[in-house]
Amino acid sequence: MSSNYPADAEMLLNELKKQLGEHAYNYHVLDNPTISDSEYDQLFHNLLQIEKEYPELVTPDSPSRRIGGMPLDKFNQVAHRIPMLSLENAFSDEDLIDFESRLMRYLNSSSTPHYVAEPKLDGLAIELIYREGTLIRALTRGDGRTGEDVSAQVRTISAIPLRLRAPYPRLLEVRGEVFMDKEGFRRLNQLREKNGEQLFANPRNAAAGSLRQLDPRITAGRPLRFFAFGISTAEGLEIEGQYAMLFDFLKERGLPVNDMTRLCKNIEDVVAAYDDLLAVRHNLPYEIDGVVVKVDSFSLQERLGFKARAPRWAIACKFPATQATTKLLDVVFQVGRTGALTPVAILEPVNVGGALVGRATLHNQEELERKDLRLGDTVLIQRAGDVIPEVVKPITEKRTGTEKPVTAPSICPVCSHSLVKHENEVVTRCPNTMCAAQKLRALIHFSSKAGLDIEGLGKKYIEQLVNEKIIEDIPDIFLLDQDKLAALPGWGEKSAAKVLEAISAKKTPPFSKLLAALGIRFIGETTATLLEQRFRTLGALTEASTEELLQIEGIGLRTAQSLSAYFADSRTRDILKRLEAVGVSPTAPQRPVAGLLSGKSFLFTGSLEMLSRSEAKKRVKENGGEVSTSVSKKLTHVVAGSSPGSKLQQAEQAGKAIISEEDFLKLIGKN
Repeated sequence: MSSNYPADAEMLLNELKKQLGEHAYNYHVLDNPTISDSEYDQLFHNLLQIEKEYPELVTPDSPSRRIGGMPLDKFNQVAHRIPMLSLENAFSDEDLIDFESRLMRYLNSSSTPHYVAEPKLDGLAIELIYREGTLIRALTRGDGRTGEDVSAQVRTISAIPLRLRAPYPRLLEVRGEVFMDKEGFRRLNQLREKNGEQLFANPRNAAAGSLRQLDPRITAGRPLRFFAFGISTAEGLEIEGQYAMLFDFLKERGLPVNDMTRLCKNIEDVVAAYDDLLAVRHNLPYEIDGVVVKVDSFSLQERLGFKARAPRWAIACKFPATQATTKLLDVVFQVGRTGALTPVAILEPVNVGGALVGRATLHNQEELERKDLRLGDTVLIQRAGDVIPEVVKPITEKRTGTEKPVTAPSICPVCSHSLVKHENEVVTRCPNTMCAAQKLRALIHFSSKAGLDIEGLGKKYIEQLVNEKIIEDIPDIFLLDQDKLAALPGWGEKSAAKVLEAISAKKTPPFSKLLAALGIRFIGETTATLLEQRFRTLGALTEASTEELLQIEGIGLRTAQSLSAYFADSRTRDILKRLEAVGVSPTAPQRPVAGLLSGKSFLFTGSLEMLSRSEAKKRVKENGGEVSTSVSKKLTHVVAGSSPGSKLQQAEQAGKAIISEEDFLKLIGKN
């Protein structure tokens, strides 16, 4: 190397590379960042400045190599030193038990081996080749024997270390999965939609499409992640089993591994691990489509060996599919509580994720048009969690020419009122507040958990009472007759009495709770609390002008206009009078008192373990704090649970305090 640079420049550069590597390890492997993004960016900027001034100091393992080089003409084909074989599939507990029986017969043993159960990520398998601790090549799986050289693209993925933490073997070949998490996928598709580009169908397609870009600079701009799951070659390395290899070796070398991997003593533990992952799969920040089960002991793996296309010592137990193709038979338009029309696909029933699906949401008319869906299309649908499935896209290659365009209605399909579409809104609405569909949805919302939470009066029973013409508007709920209820199908004396008791208990709800239950557009729990603190009674709020409403921090123009329009409506005034007449009297809020959280504002994101979201918000208010739903100047703390949303990143960028649920409980003296 040339010596046309001062010695302190090389020392500083090496120190910067060391610091950046350490911070990347803390962030990607330990999930415990010790500096902010802005501080990391400043260190990276300092490194770039030195390398710009002294280009002869640039090395292949420099973090600056992640930016991406010049576009490639094509991907070179490179043979794997050891083939990347496929795995056999299992689909049930019985398949797993059969897998173990085969192992024991082959080993001629009565003692069962230990296993490792790893989440099967829905991503793209790659091989990373490190020589003397430096990443020299990355290959896709390809056909298992020959892969594509995607080294330039992989170097842009910040989760993959360009240099391993010592000590390391002279040659190390690591296998793992490149993937895109759900939030990164959402943001990428959001950007592509804004730019008029075709959307990716799912995170796996997005990850594969991002990694196979000939221009590494495009890959660098994609939110790709990585988990290591194995080693194919490790010169001189002695490790007894899979679990130790993941957590005692790969993780220590700086390679991220999936912390949800479980060491299992027997096949029953494996089945339990499968069931646990199946139960939480939709709450994870990334997509998984099953569990990979491996015999833990490397000596047993060696004895078991391989079949023609798969190892005997591993199997992939797949989850029920969350995507499927079927026929689009019809599109109907549902009217919601606020008059919004939602197109719903009527499908040829198909099993998706263990449930028979015959309907799927299309969100709004603009999305229906953007996807160019036609009656008779073969469509791809997907189901995530327990939410209604959605139509991803039509399979245009299967069109026969007999498909028909979907005609959007110009009048409400329920009340025949002319529809309207307001400026800056993507939804079409029925403006008729007397529309039967809107009244039904308002009743369902009023008694739901988001409303007054009337126990025993769920959606099914509200629909029954409306169909029987027993209730029509919200005040009718408080006039229900026990004998009439008891005589209805599915009811009885006890259930009728319990429901009436639950209704009676809701006659004195908190002002903010009643306000949120009325179903006013843009008025949720947090906004209702802001209004409660300012006006304190429903009467005072109904007389408030738009200008008065806008003086409240957190109330925007559309919310103020919505409130003014709602209370100006004669039907609203009639409902409020009738509620008063039947004894509904919201309780005035207590004056804020000084508490442990006075002067603090909290936002909750992700899943909490010890408290429900509503209970956590209640604790904030009880201790004199405020609850926020957005990252604003007033926000002081973000409580981050598991699988947090995009607001966590916004809060980090804004320099807000990020605390755990445990930290929050300590703040309120519940540790």
